[in-house]
Amino acid sequence: MKLLLLGLTMLFFTQSAIATTYYVDAKNGKDKNEGTSAKHAFKTLKKINRLNLKAGDKVLLANGSVFYGNIELENIAGRKNKWIEISNYQSKDDKSDALPIIDAKGYFNGILIKNSSFIKVTNLEVTANAGGVDEAKVNKNTMRCGILVLSDQVGEYENITIDHVKVRDVFLMDEGFKRGKKETFTPNGTQGYGWGIRALNKVKDSGFKNLSITNCEISNVAHTGIKVNGKSLSIKNLVIANNKVIEVGGPGIQMSGINDGHIHHNIVNKSGSNNDTRKWGRGSGLWTWGCDGVLIERNEFRNANGPADSAGCHIDFNCSNVIVQYNISENNAGGFCEILGNNFNCAYRYNVSINDGYRVKKKGVASQEGKIFWLSGFNGKGRQRKGPYNSYFYNNTIYVKSDILVKIAVDRASKGVLIANNIFYFEGESKQVLGDQYKPEEEGEVLVENIVFKNNLYLKKENWPVESPITDSQPEFGNPQFKNKNGNLPTDFMPTNSALVKNKGIEIEKIPGDKKGLYIGEKVDKDILGNPIKDAPDLGAIEMK
Repeated sequence: MKLLLLGLTMLFFTQSAIATTYYVDAKNGKDKNEGTSAKHAFKTLKKINRLNLKAGDKVLLANGSVFYGNIELENIAGRKNKWIEISNYQSKDDKSDALPIIDAKGYFNGILIKNSSFIKVTNLEVTANAGGVDEAKVNKNTMRCGILVLSDQVGEYENITIDHVKVRDVFLMDEGFKRGKKETFTPNGTQGYGWGIRALNKVKDSGFKNLSITNCEISNVAHTGIKVNGKSLSIKNLVIANNKVIEVGGPGIQMSGINDGHIHHNIVNKSGSNNDTRKWGRGSGLWTWGCDGVLIERNEFRNANGPADSAGCHIDFNCSNVIVQYNISENNAGGFCEILGNNFNCAYRYNVSINDGYRVKKKGVASQEGKIFWLSGFNGKGRQRKGPYNSYFYNNTIYVKSDILVKIAVDRASKGVLIANNIFYFEGESKQVLGDQYKPEEEGEVLVENIVFKNNLYLKKENWPVESPITDSQPEFGNPQFKNKNGNLPTDFMPTNSALVKNKGIEIEKIPGDKKGLYIGEKVDKDILGNPIKDAPDLGAIEMK
């Protein structure tokens, strides 16, 4: 009898440990099928939402199929080496290479991952263009997402991967809906929008660990392309890499509450797009808020649009240890370097900026000037201006063509500033302007202190505005003779004038009074192209050979 019970127990655990693969085929499947083989596939996503998925289970959608509806994964968990996967397969009857499409029109999410762990979503396409919404009941919290990763229960949800997914055409409102003229002037919008891929931690004592969004393509959504928001550094180890974010109505990539993030090799183009009246029409290529330890490198930020912000990459307030390096920033209305208040030990280094900051402040058109360099003490409306503290800006190459007025803003509250080894190539004029909600005549004298501003190369003496509260103590002047100043690649801005540039950089050390420095160090071994830095560094972002 004991042997029989032992045998039954072992059989139970063996069967419970066996993972199941489910197949869904919109063309050839039937919901009355068992769904456990391609030959007997389910037809609709409704069957998937009724399954009790367990560790190791897979749901595979047939290539070439269009599925109307959504997938909801709630309160489920895989485990190490037994993730729950949602992916694709190629059926024998259909040799299409086209990814399966989830058309979630009328649903709030194409894919919802809620309070779950060890989930992987790959090789799918998601769209959700309007439908199913009573516009009279829509408010700023109403959202439609291509993919939503959500935690609204106490707990740490870990190991969620979204890879090789296309998200396109995500709108909450029906085509033809027009937003009011003031909507784009609000900080983040006051109405409902469509988002690309969004991760959201809604409650205290909850968060995500090991969240990655890689190799995805997000295009034509009403607001932000990729948005990850946590509370009090509740999102740990975030990776956003090798994605393309194109023509989104808000920022390309935005994050808050991140503790340890690596954002690399992404291409963001035309953030803040206004080519559809349902879009917000404002957004930086990338921005952070309330984060600690985020490395942003080897990305492209191009053509950001909007009446405010809309820089290539900007560091919003309440951040520490955010480093922006090895990026290309081009034609972004708001500018290149933007570090707001209550930020500590942040840096821009070894980046190339091309014709950034062209926006001109004008009532009803733009509420902020575009700025190539901006240190702002703003850290919330009505709050006393603070910092930023210990801002490092070195070995950047900045080119601005003659028909753009270069604008620079340095807040009186800035403390600890290093500007060195940069190439400032401004063909036109430059001026000092005021930053966001900055009224120095009401706030008193300039208090900027602990400044290391020296050893930068300028095309001409007028490149840095004389009215600026900080000035270069050891400037150099001359033409670095870029390889192709009309280009838009980092290699186009390789200097050829070795006498001015080669080995002319100084070694970067901690700012006086800064005991901490940069969290991954001040010294780098390679330039933006991967060339090794030997002996003294060159000026700018590229080492001459």
